[in-house]
Amino acid sequence: MTSAEDPALELARRLRVLRKQNWPDKRITQERLAQAFDVSVPLISSWERPRDPALPPQHRLDAYATFFATARSVEQLPFRLIDPLTESEQAAKDALLTELTGLRNRAADETRVEDNTPTDNLWRFPVNEDITIVCSELPQRLLGPLPFANPEDPDYVELYRYSDLDSLLELHGHIRALNPHNNVHVRTGSLSLAADEWTSHLVLLGGVDWNQVTAEVLLRIDMPIRQQPRLQDTDTVGFEVMEKGTRRTFLPVLREAGEQRILEEDVAHFYRSPNPFNKKRTVSICNGMFSRGTLGAVRALTDGRFRDRNNAYVRERFSGHDTFSIISRVQVLQGQVVTPDWTSPEFLLHEWPVTTK
Repeated sequence: MTSAEDPALELARRLRVLRKQNWPDKRITQERLAQAFDVSVPLISSWERPRDPALPPQHRLDAYATFFATARSVEQLPFRLIDPLTESEQAAKDALLTELTGLRNRAADETRVEDNTPTDNLWRFPVNEDITIVCSELPQRLLGPLPFANPEDPDYVELYRYSDLDSLLELHGHIRALNPHNNVHVRTGSLSLAADEWTSHLVLLGGVDWNQVTAEVLLRIDMPIRQQPRLQDTDTVGFEVMEKGTRRTFLPVLREAGEQRILEEDVAHFYRSPNPFNKKRTVSICNGMFSRGTLGAVRALTDGRFRDRNNAYVRERFSGHDTFSIISRVQVLQGQVVTPDWTSPEFLLHEWPVTTK
């Protein structure tokens, strides 16, 4: 198939032409466009690349149409999305959006293939497809002089360097049991993955503070949820959601007990989408503001008392979507995680995309 016949490549080329040629007297770089859209530069690049481009979600095509409907978008730096548009600008936007949406719909139809991934469990993958679990690595300051974490010590144990060990132990055994014919590898988030592992089914434990692989992947996916960075160990930060110009933050609950802070409720985030490095594979992120939240995200789909109902909820709620996200409460009782029930409004804080049952 030539590029002229491929609607995905045609859409990528059209987006690139818009950026470079729509206003020849203006230099619109990927960086400046990313700033206007409030996304990462690698994400813009993935939509424009001439080989195997990613398909922008519909709301990003709306942003493209808004941006290129009026020269007011680039009158000054930083470039921006104009709201409201004039009547003539709105007409230009509607025409461009219709064109871009048509290309996207054609591309989606042509790239949709029969999915041989079983739907009964999110942790079951097609036979013989490699799975790579990437766990956060503890920073050196937390390891201190511990001899078992020193590679030069005779009693060195590599796993001492891993954070979220509860989550890793829980999830690794579950994935191995469900996928006996697949290779399952465990790596740390120190960007030490082999090239082929980036394009396998990626399962990421932990967030942007310690897991560099999670940070790299998040640069290349498009969702309205961001984990606030924890600059100091004593900071209380959460997951930030931006929707329709409104910002919401979901925070853990801690109780002061003398000089200690007791975690009473964490926030868990589960995310699933095609792998940005290989659309025939998936990326799954289990994350929390603390390690208890990460374990809660894992146990939502491994705990024998809840996994069936949570899997069924996902199948029903996100039917037809290959990308989705769930933020839930994780109650912590005397240090023990209570598995979140995604079917209960008491636990469910936010889900994306918004769908109708």
